Amino acid sequence: MIIAPPHPPMKPVLFISDLHLDPTRPRVSDLFLDFLAGEARTATALYILGDLFEAWIGDDDPEPEHARVIAGLRAAVDSGVPIFVMHGNRDFLLGDDFARRSGAQQLPDSLVIELFGTPTLLLHGDTLCTDDRAYQDFRAMVRDSGWQGDFLARPIHERQAIARQLRETSQRATRGKPEYITDVNAAAVADCMRTAGVRQLIHGHTHRPAVHDFELDGQAARRIVLGDWYEQGSLLRCTEAGCRLELLPVG
Repeated sequence: MIIAPPHPPMKPVLFISDLHLDPTRPRVSDLFLDFLAGEARTATALYILGDLFEAWIGDDDPEPEHARVIAGLRAAVDSGVPIFVMHGNRDFLLGDDFARRSGAQQLPDSLVIELFGTPTLLLHGDTLCTDDRAYQDFRAMVRDSGWQGDFLARPIHERQAIARQLRETSQRATRGKPEYITDVNAAAVADCMRTAGVRQLIHGHTHRPAVHDFELDGQAARRIVLGDWYEQGSLLRCTEAGCRLELLPVG
């Protein structure tokens, strides 16, 4: 775990996840770029907690829409806003060249920050869905360094075809699963918060934005779930006064 320094007062800290940016949805990319050029620059820091892209086949991906997003990230960073990016289940191959080009700092899969005096655990959230054994097996496979090395050694057109196939397979599998399977497991949530020594958790992945207040070992605890960017943008704004989920309309 890493404890980040306290954030300066007054300015908000912003959290987003699950943008799933893709050339087939340029309006969402436009919304994100407008956000980077505007509201994001008023923040102390912007944390992107996974799945910035719908798919990422390697840092040599020639997709122009991805290059446009990277340029927007770089412009925001150059304006003075630190941007932190965590791997998700769709863009786990984001690498050092992406970080160099975008200026975004890559985060480990689990991170504790001091958020206005409250130690807060940040995750993408997929590791909490322990009831979905098929997904956890898949995650273990694609996070293996051998699998990743083999994949990245393939020509770009092969990687693009594999990514399409994996995405289609994932979508079919998700449609056939009960809701509780694709949501977090309560015991997994409690275990990871105990291990991190926190009573506040922020994550994405499930696309079910909400603030869950509950009791953990006799103490008040909170789990904040970020929303996706399919129909609109979703943002968590945290200040000294607290944290609030907000929507950003497309167009």
